[in-house]
Amino acid sequence: MANVKDKLTPFEQVFFNKLENYLDKPVYFYGSILRDDYFPQMSDIDIDIFTDNENSTITMLQNFLNLPNNAFKKCIYRLDKNTSTVVKGYKGVYVDEDNKLTVEISVYNEKNKPDIMSEHQDKPLKIPYYITCLLIFIKVLHYQLGLLPGVYYRSWKNLLIGTCFKNNQPDFITMDI
Repeated sequence: MANVKDKLTPFEQVFFNKLENYLDKPVYFYGSILRDDYFPQMSDIDIDIFTDNENSTITMLQNFLNLPNNAFKKCIYRLDKNTSTVVKGYKGVYVDEDNKLTVEISVYNEKNKPDIMSEHQDKPLKIPYYITCLLIFIKVLHYQLGLLPGVYYRSWKNLLIGTCFKNNQPDFITMDI
């Protein structure tokens, strides 16, 4: 958590410390919180959790976060279109409107940790400065001015980030079972 500590509010720091202690597992941050286009208390916070027992960890997350049984969806993540590396996992979202906290949670098996960590930790370093500036611009339009509706914001954000990775943009499919 050291790499994002300065970006988290005191509430968020306590929240993630409690989550790590409850799960007895580290939380790994990825996404915009590792980049300069992170907007505190507006951008969602993406985290990875690695475990030997996904079902048990998901049950613990549901209990800790007071989420319903169907809060986590199975997902398939193809890391690189040039290889056949496919990782299975689970995705869920936790929202605390009172404290302006949205957390996108990914749960993967411990055996996939090196591949996922490589994917998530290297990506922020590969985004050019001009793309970061454009991301900040559309986030100001969306978060602060309310001029860019969510559907357009997500589409433009995905387009901008996608241009950085061309054919190496990972495929991600969430399944509702």
